[in-house]
Amino acid sequence: MQIGIGYDVHRLGPDRQLILGGALIPFDKGLLGHSDADVLTHAICDALLGSVGLGDIGQHFPDTDSRYKDISSLKLLVLTNKMVRQKGYGICNIDTIIFAEAPRIGPYRKTMQENLARAVEVDPGCINIKATTTEGLGVIGRGDGIGAMSVVLVA
Repeated sequence: MQIGIGYDVHRLGPDRQLILGGALIPFDKGLLGHSDADVLTHAICDALLGSVGLGDIGQHFPDTDSRYKDISSLKLLVLTNKMVRQKGYGICNIDTIIFAEAPRIGPYRKTMQENLARAVEVDPGCINIKATTTEGLGVIGRGDGIGAMSVVLVA
């Protein structure tokens, strides 16, 4: 068994859709980035890559590569899952946390779990999604960004 950890944060800005865990969440701002900037999915990709010693998401899907411009991060997660499986590992569980002052994550949790589970070929029960605020502190607390962290176990 091996463990990996991932973290990502993106700035919020106008004229973008907010996508977390592959779910479109109604909000007045979206995450800025080269891809769809889905911080939750990016954190999971980094955790999975780290768990099998394959570096990080930026090495495999650089923001300098036009193939990844505006790509769904779920597609990146599918490719990451293939890399993990090619190394001979399967995913046991994924535990995540989203750091955001707004919007509320609860109504979209099940959709996110199902999207992520489909992408990595596990039962949705193997994926846990938590959310918390930063009590108004820092970039996230001011509502300027959203972050996510993930821990995975592979065997």
